[in-house]
Amino acid sequence: MTDTQRETLSTAELVRRLSQDVSRLVRDELRLAKLELAEKGKHAGLGAGLFGGAGVMALYGGGALVAAAILALTLVLPGWLSALIIGVVLLVMAAIFGLLGKHHVSEAGPPAPRHTIESVRNDIDTVRERAHR
Repeated sequence: MTDTQRETLSTAELVRRLSQDVSRLVRDELRLAKLELAEKGKHAGLGAGLFGGAGVMALYGGGALVAAAILALTLVLPGWLSALIIGVVLLVMAAIFGLLGKHHVSEAGPPAPRHTIESVRNDIDTVRERAHR
């Protein structure tokens, strides 16, 4: 469309075209965002799967190290005693980690944002006072 043709259009026609163009632009941007998020989701899913695989392999590796520690102790102790010692050591470590974790979680307190709630209550009280004046 040439400049001369645009100059002859009415204001209503220009507003209608602007509305159509904005609608098309928003739809196109939403479509683009949807495609981009789908692509990022695929990558994030693959990454999460790989992290899960790494966790499983680490668990197997840890099991192999525990078995190696038991076998190393069997050089000086009977096999059942070696397994018992390693098992007790692992359980004691698990108990210590569990207690430390519980302590840290209890220090965090409830998940509610206390300071924000208090601030909002103060704001509400202030608005009520001013509304009554």
